[in-house]
Amino acid sequence: MAEEAAAAAAPVNFDEDEEVTPGYVAPAKKTVEEINNLDADDEALVRYKQTLLGSGGAVNSGALEVKVLKMTFMSEGRDPIDLDLTGDLSKLKEQCITIKEGCEYKLRFQFTVGNQIVSGLRLQQNISRKGVPVSKLNLMLGSFGPREEPHEITTPDDEAPKGMIARGKYHAVCKIIDDDKTVHLGWEWTFKIEKDW
Repeated sequence: MAEEAAAAAAPVNFDEDEEVTPGYVAPAKKTVEEINNLDADDEALVRYKQTLLGSGGAVNSGALEVKVLKMTFMSEGRDPIDLDLTGDLSKLKEQCITIKEGCEYKLRFQFTVGNQIVSGLRLQQNISRKGVPVSKLNLMLGSFGPREEPHEITTPDDEAPKGMIARGKYHAVCKIIDDDKTVHLGWEWTFKIEKDW
């Protein structure tokens, strides 16, 4: 029993050097202004960059700002569950989401990017049960330009564990990180696998 408590209290480590996409090399850092000035004589490319970067209302010379607003759990057969990631994150550990065993689900993230382009934004998530690691996710979300309206990205389908042994409470440790190893947000949340919603 004491070993379980010690294991549950142990921090979950992320492998910072783990390659998300084999062969991927982060692009050289450029400001939005430098990107806009590249290939200024190519009208098609200029239009494409305007589509990606918007009108520039969220662009200035300040430091990169990524604000993760919410995570939404989505599955057929139930209403989406929103987790507010702007408030007191310690409360997310206390509230527990019920997930039906074997259901297919997706996670949707809503976030804003300000001032600069964020390159290689990714989700890292480690899930454990009773202190024992059961799953690890390192998912590339992409690169995003600054804009005033929030970006939304949805993860591919995943399947919840199923069977009597899989039922129970799980603990997830997450962070949103970029190519520069800047952690934009870290949080923990809990869920329970049950026979039904």
